[in-house]
Amino acid sequence: MNGETVLAEWQADRSTYIQDHVIIAVIGAVICSAVLIWVGNSSFWVAFVAAPLAVAVRGVYLASEELTQTWVLTNDTLTSSNGKRIPLVQVKSVNRLGSAVQLVTHAGDKHLMKYLPDPKSVRTRIEAACNIERGER
Repeated sequence: MNGETVLAEWQADRSTYIQDHVIIAVIGAVICSAVLIWVGNSSFWVAFVAAPLAVAVRGVYLASEELTQTWVLTNDTLTSSNGKRIPLVQVKSVNRLGSAVQLVTHAGDKHLMKYLPDPKSVRTRIEAACNIERGER
């Protein structure tokens, strides 16, 4: 980042990570139990145990990797702690997906900034740095 000015820095947030996993577990349990009821399985209650357990195991397993993710916005680039370097001139659009922000480049590459406590402000800040105009979505 020689000669670049740091404008902002964002790190994955633990409470957002946990909240997202709880939401996924609940949705998964409801969908799985509905499918089990639909196919006539009387053990539909298993979904309310299995889905949250599976999501919890996944969450614990990946937490050390996901929660260390940091993104740095400079006047020229957006760089992640895992080595992704996205020149701002290549950013075509910035989308909000729940607690994440998705960057789409002119080449069609997509990058996801996950588990942000305030994705709306992150999106606004990146769009301003990239000089992207948008309507409210």
